[in-house]
Amino acid sequence: MTQRTTATALPPLTALTAPSLTWNETSPHSNAFDDVYFSREDGRAETEHVFLGANQLPERFAAWQNTRPFVIGETGFGTGLNMLCAWNCFEQHAPPAARLHLLSTEKFPLDRTSLERALSAWPSLARYSQVLCAQWPEAVSGIHRLHLGERVTLDLHFGDTTERLNLLDGQVDAWFLDGFAPSKNPEMWQPELFDAMAARSRPGATFATFTCAGIVKRGLKAAGFNWQKVPGFGRKREMLAGNIDTPPSDSRRHPTPWFTPPQVTPTNHVVVIGAGIAGGSMAAALAKRGIRVTVIERDAPGAGGSGNRQGALYVKLAVETNHQSRFYLSGLLYSQRWLSLQESNTSLNTPLWQPSGVVQLALGDKEITRQQRFMARHSLPEAVVSTHTHTLGELAGVPVSAEHGLFYPQAGWVRPKLLCEQLLKHTNITLHQGDVTHLCPDGSAWQVELASGETLQADHVVIANASLANHFTQTAALPLQQVRGQVSEVTLPKGVTGPQRVVCAGGYVSPPVEGVLTFGASFVPNDATTHVTDADHQRNIDELRQALPEWVAELEASGVALSADTLEGRTAVRAASPDKSPYAGPVPNAAAWQRDYAALRKDASKVPTTEGEHYPGLWISTAHGSRGLASAPLCAEVIASRLCDEPLPLEQPLVDHLHPGRRIISALIRAQ
Repeated sequence: MTQRTTATALPPLTALTAPSLTWNETSPHSNAFDDVYFSREDGRAETEHVFLGANQLPERFAAWQNTRPFVIGETGFGTGLNMLCAWNCFEQHAPPAARLHLLSTEKFPLDRTSLERALSAWPSLARYSQVLCAQWPEAVSGIHRLHLGERVTLDLHFGDTTERLNLLDGQVDAWFLDGFAPSKNPEMWQPELFDAMAARSRPGATFATFTCAGIVKRGLKAAGFNWQKVPGFGRKREMLAGNIDTPPSDSRRHPTPWFTPPQVTPTNHVVVIGAGIAGGSMAAALAKRGIRVTVIERDAPGAGGSGNRQGALYVKLAVETNHQSRFYLSGLLYSQRWLSLQESNTSLNTPLWQPSGVVQLALGDKEITRQQRFMARHSLPEAVVSTHTHTLGELAGVPVSAEHGLFYPQAGWVRPKLLCEQLLKHTNITLHQGDVTHLCPDGSAWQVELASGETLQADHVVIANASLANHFTQTAALPLQQVRGQVSEVTLPKGVTGPQRVVCAGGYVSPPVEGVLTFGASFVPNDATTHVTDADHQRNIDELRQALPEWVAELEASGVALSADTLEGRTAVRAASPDKSPYAGPVPNAAAWQRDYAALRKDASKVPTTEGEHYPGLWISTAHGSRGLASAPLCAEVIASRLCDEPLPLEQPLVDHLHPGRRIISALIRAQ
């Protein structure tokens, strides 16, 4: 079972400072720490001796037979040389079915240009460094998951090393204890670092480090690591290597025992219910991990809320950072990389998505003030979000009367139905048409009963069918709101153009596709009807006029009839949770939670020690609302990582924020 740790508050959302460097051709030197990133003599040979050899990685990779990945943790990513060498070693020695999970912290990430320059020193690693640099994220604090290959994943934890490890939800098999020398960077080499490493180690986890400094030896021993001096590299006579036999047993978190994850159980076959963005991304995440997946869909892939001609990838972030806002920013940045990867893996002539960017207009003084406060509060890179005033029209490609707005360069628009279809084109995925009526536990497996009378058996089930997700006995206690949404479409005459980017305010309008302009979408809570109505068309027209009045006037002058009775459209029902964050995780046994945590009704400070009871092998991904493109792919990684016993792609507090049982606990506390 994954160990839990004392809850750590999330640090402020911020851009990280790039290091000040001095270069000796391709070799960077840190001005702040007065130290080199790698040995000028032979940095790769040093890495292979210190970190790969002392951790016995060639032998351990060759013998690896576990279904979960081998996990390497590193303190200080630097130029990535250690991680790329480990990747290369894995490919040389590991069996074909083995998987590798790399995670590394970095407080001062290099920019992409500097990274490319530094790694150019190693032409033999060019195949690996090109993949890394192509996905290199912006320097925003948090976890950035990169899929380096079908079998290799890298999680970059940007921020202070000890802080990042305290937020890590996962366990490590081998540590690269790296970073600038203790004499140069004493702030990192503190007892808290070694304690965090110990708490996130698997039994028998090893470590290796280039230093023999006394502070390191004492810190490792106090944290429970066994160490010994071994021959160093080059002019360094000695270095340290060792292991931890038994990680701390008191690291399980007590303040919120209900979020303790269920035990990992064998996973050979998973049934995913629903073939929209949530179900498709879930199936794809499992399939690439070598798991056989059956996707059950009542209609067709993308038939519901994921079936529009276009879908906008965008988020609206809160002024004061909260867990929801942190999650959605992580989701946006992940989806941008994920969509680009999906695009590169297809042979379609039609693009799956366009990273056009999103212009978020401020209509009125209240929204202008909100956007100004947001930008003043958060120092995010311009490549993530920036303020624009006089250049909004140039950005949008159409006349804009609003005087203030934000621009998200990494957002854009997607062809959701085509994406859903492509996600299911994996040899490990089978699409099965049917309507699931009951989920019945059968020992350590599940019986999935269909309306046709057919029954499928699976080790795990993931419920991802939007507003119908709480129609099963096991999920009936999860509150879901049905929200009707209608988009409107109009064909533009030849020569008439639309926005170059997605423009959003109360609604949104996307760049035209094949001459068709899509805009909307209406938002009608507690309405599950799916017929197209003139009233919703009129709402969409009114929103468009309010956002872009000058351009709408130009459209109508060119002969475009924006009239409710002439527009085409499509309606679907979205699912939303009461707090507008998705549900992503194991399904709680609501009756057990209400029994075990009944004391919270009287006093929320009196927390029982009982761990949360879940339905073994039952998971859910739903309540993605209108922002599923920014949330569902990352939620799929959260569930797949938990199910496959991997480190998670979000900080522990954010994983808990997504837990489906959070509403049960909040309801108990509110009962006071």
